[in-house]
Amino acid sequence: MCATFFLVGDYLRKEPELVKRMIDEGHIIGNHTWSHPDLTKLNKEQYKEELEKFEDYYTKITGKKLLKILRPPSGTFSERSLKIADELGYYNIFWSLAYKDWEIDKQRGWKYAYNEVMKRIHPGAIILLHPVSKDNTDALEKIIVDLKADGYEFSPITKLFIPQALYVNIN
Repeated sequence: MCATFFLVGDYLRKEPELVKRMIDEGHIIGNHTWSHPDLTKLNKEQYKEELEKFEDYYTKITGKKLLKILRPPSGTFSERSLKIADELGYYNIFWSLAYKDWEIDKQRGWKYAYNEVMKRIHPGAIILLHPVSKDNTDALEKIIVDLKADGYEFSPITKLFIPQALYVNIN
C-alpha cells in the first residue's frame, strides 16, 4: 500500500531521514509549499518561489526529482492560482474527505478520528489526515483494516490522476 504525503519545507528540513524512508517504502511525496502560504495572495514570482524552494530542497536531500503534485495550503485556490500551478507543470490535488484534525490541543481520541473518517467514506474518496493528530495515528490501522474489509482498495494518487508517463520520468 502506498500513501501520498504532502509536505512543507519545514518538514523536509526537520525530518530528512523520515522523508527518505517514505520514499524507500514506496510512498509518494507531494508539494504542500515551502512555508504554507495562501497561494491566492501571492504574485506569480512568489508562488513559483514557494514551489521551487520545496522542489530544490527535496532533490537536495533525496537525490530525486519531485513528482509535480500540489496540495494548496488550506485548500485555498482561485482560477489564477490554478492557472499558475498548471503553467509550472503541477497537478493540483484536493481531498474529498477531511475533518478538523490539525488542532493538537483539541484531540478527542482514536474513536473520534475513526468515526469521522468512516461516516464520510465514499467510493473514490481521497482522505486527508494531518500527521500532527495523535487521534489519526491511533485510528489509522483500524481505518485501513475496516475499509479493506468493506471492499475498499487503496491506490497511489498517481494511479488515480497522474499520467503514467509523468510518474515514470521521475524515478
